[in-house]
Amino acid sequence: MPNENAKAHSERLVDRIREEIEAAGGRLPFDRYMELALYAPGLGYYAAGARKFGEAGDFVTAPELSPLFARCLARQCKQVFEQLGGGDILEFGAGSGVMAADILLELKQFQSLPGRYLMLELSPALKARQRETLEQKVPDLLDRIEWLSAMPEMDFQGVVLANELLDAMPVNRFRIERGKVLEQFVVWKEGQLNCEWFEPVAPGLIPAVGTVQNLLGSDCSDYESEVNLRIAPWLETVSGIFSAGLLLLIDYGYPRAEFYHPQRDRGTLMCYYRHRVHPDPLFLPGLQDLTAHVDFTAVAEAGLAAGFSLAGYTTQTYFLMGTGLDELVAASDPNDVVPHMTLVQGVKRLTLPSEMGERFKALGLGKKLNGPLAGFSMREMSEHL
Repeated sequence: MPNENAKAHSERLVDRIREEIEAAGGRLPFDRYMELALYAPGLGYYAAGARKFGEAGDFVTAPELSPLFARCLARQCKQVFEQLGGGDILEFGAGSGVMAADILLELKQFQSLPGRYLMLELSPALKARQRETLEQKVPDLLDRIEWLSAMPEMDFQGVVLANELLDAMPVNRFRIERGKVLEQFVVWKEGQLNCEWFEPVAPGLIPAVGTVQNLLGSDCSDYESEVNLRIAPWLETVSGIFSAGLLLLIDYGYPRAEFYHPQRDRGTLMCYYRHRVHPDPLFLPGLQDLTAHVDFTAVAEAGLAAGFSLAGYTTQTYFLMGTGLDELVAASDPNDVVPHMTLVQGVKRLTLPSEMGERFKALGLGKKLNGPLAGFSMREMSEHL
């Protein structure tokens, strides 16, 4: 259980959520609750100061598992820069900053550094940690790094990176009950937060659920899941500042037919607290991560509608192999036992089907790119979308 300070922090966020429930007339759409739980200024999970990433936090991301993840991404950036004649990198939600540092170190080796490395980060605590990481690992490259609190100016050219970003976007939860569509709301009842189902109010939810109903047919008389209605507007915004290059999205998720499988009838929403996974989104708001898997079909459709072309779709394993993972592993000295075994264990977690290898996917959306990209050269799986 959390200490007294952490519990008090969560209680302050609960008070904030209760105030908003009352102001909204007694119920709050789930996506707004999730937004407050994760991003309420000074109180939300990502907006407060507690450590999130790594063994001391609540979960471990790919860049913390192995520097080879970022080194492979750097090689994909290098190929894009060669096609465009240079460019910048924009990273959304840069976490601890370790991925940015490792990408810059690899690109420095290739003499293919970006003009700027932009990091869009809204959390003051994470921004401070990123700065500390980068000052330690790449002090000579700090002049290329800029922190942003909003989208950059128009005509961005280069690579936009979003690793485990989409899964942290607030989602709307829905229920199909004997053909009737309901939306989940959070209410204040009997002195605590509760989830209840009501008539839908979210714009766009009914058509989105209609697509699911058509997919499921007679298998959807008792079905709950999520839909991310914020991805399309976000991609439109990114497309608006993006003149040429690659938007690379890496996350855990499925194509639509797998995401809304009849057997996945309670959705994909997950909660992470101190490396434990559980299903209760109302547990200790502000102290746990809330996340949902990504419908990559919906992302691809929204990307095309926003003016991107589909540059590729594959598993994380195939993406890393296509960008030189085997070459990087082969360069490790097996006689240097401890570093080599650490590297091998990290690679296993990144690539094994039972770990991150197949659960995580890479989706590329491009503008003005010529020819296939290395990350999708090993196996291109767009037909599964």
